[in-house]
Order: sequence, then C-alpha cells, then structure tokens
Amino acid sequence: MGARVRRIPFHPAEVLMNALADRKAFFWSIGSLITLAWLTLWIWDRSPYGRYLDHGQLGQIDFFDGAASLVVPAALYLLGWTLMTTAMMLPTTLPLLTIFQRLTLHRPERSQLMALVITGYLSVWAGFGVAAHLADWLLHEVVERAAWLEANAWVIGASTLLLAGGFQFSRLKYRCLDKCRAPLSFVMEYWRGRHDRHNALLLGVHHGLFCVGCCWALMLLMFGVGVGNIGWMLALGVIMAVEKNMPWGRKLSGPLGVILIASGAVIFLNHFWFRQS
Repeated sequence: MGARVRRIPFHPAEVLMNALADRKAFFWSIGSLITLAWLTLWIWDRSPYGRYLDHGQLGQIDFFDGAASLVVPAALYLLGWTLMTTAMMLPTTLPLLTIFQRLTLHRPERSQLMALVITGYLSVWAGFGVAAHLADWLLHEVVERAAWLEANAWVIGASTLLLAGGFQFSRLKYRCLDKCRAPLSFVMEYWRGRHDRHNALLLGVHHGLFCVGCCWALMLLMFGVGVGNIGWMLALGVIMAVEKNMPWGRKLSGPLGVILIASGAVIFLNHFWFRQS
C-alpha cells in the first residue's frame, strides 16, 4: 500500500477552517513549550539543584578530576542553559516560525519540519552556551589565581556592561538584527522546499547563527547578574523580543547601548574616583 496522503481541501470555507485550526494548534504548541520552559526554570531554581542555574558554581567543577565528576554537572548546566534559551529566545523567533508554519501548512510532515527548525535554532544557542560556560569557567580559574582580580571582581561585571553596550553600536549587531527583523525574506532565502528535513534544520541553524550574532552580548549580561535570575531573564528576553520584532525595535539598540555603557562607567567611577576622594 502507498503512503497515506493528506487530502487538501478545495472548498474556501473548509480551507479557512483548516487553516485556523492549524494556526490555533501551532500557537498552542509553541505557547505550551515556552510556558513549560519558564515553569521548569521556576521550579528548578527553588529545588536543591538550583545551583546549576547559577554560573557562580562553575568554579567548583574540576575539569581534570575525571569524567565521573564532570559529566553530570556539565549535563545539568547545559540542560539549564537550553531551558533558559527556550524560555527567553524562542518567543523572539515567533514571526519566523509563523511564516514557516503557513508555508508548510499542507505538508503531512509539517510538525516534524517545525520541530527541526526549532531544534536547529536551539542547537546554535546550546553551542554558544557551551562556549560561554567554558569561558566563564576559565575566568573563574584566572580570578582565583589573581589576587587583584579576586579583590576587585566588580571589574568583570563593569567590563561586561561596557562590552555589551559597545556592541550595540557595531556593524555586526545591525547586520544580524536586520536579518532577524525580516523573517519573510529570511525564510525565502534559506527555505528551498527540497530535501525538506535537511533544509528545515538548516533554516533553524542559520536563524540561530544570526540571532546569536545579534544578541550574544546581551546574553553575556546573564553571567554578570546571575544566570539563574528569573527576573533578569524575563527582562532581557523582553528587550531582545522588542529589538527583533517591534516596528520601532531597531531604534531601541542605541539608547540601550548608552544605558549599558553609562552603567559600566558609573561602576568604574564609583570605585576609582569617589572611593579615592
């Protein structure tokens, strides 16, 4: 017997009803995934394992003490980071996912294709998370061996604010932001409609790369304010969603950069100027 093919409706009313039903199911599924991610983070943060959402515990991992003492903590940190990016970043990509859902509406494997787009997108953020956590672990090692840095750990937070603020004015920021703010042209550029599963995964990967290119510096702020801070996660998620999706979002980048640079400068002045006077 041949493969079962979904019947495509031709009556306008039937087409409209099916489209509305699929759209409702799509938003319910994505909304449930995002809500579940936030709820899991909230519960995890209050559990005995909440320390794995806080990068401050990274310094306690000994990467040279054998696989047994490394695998479980590393897996928990990666799982926590993936939950954070699902909760914070998946809402920012809803316009692209909505367009892709419409394009694949009548394909029988549309759910699998959507899952592959999301998987590709989140896998890029997971890769960034691995790199960021490794860099943070190395920084903890340096701080423990440098007496001045250990006594002036505020320098790291202030420098992170200056870096994130300066990046808001960079060419790379705006090039990636413009890509993220044009989801229709992005899908048209990267979705070929052939080799469906492969292209769906690559579409998610490409979108993830531009999203990381746009938002990586803001995400580094999580390491300054506490990776497991639910309030800061929500605030940064809203800011990035506005930047990427609102009509006036692009105009937010400059003022946000000024605020971040000013915040970093105030911290430096407070320690180097006011404390000496």
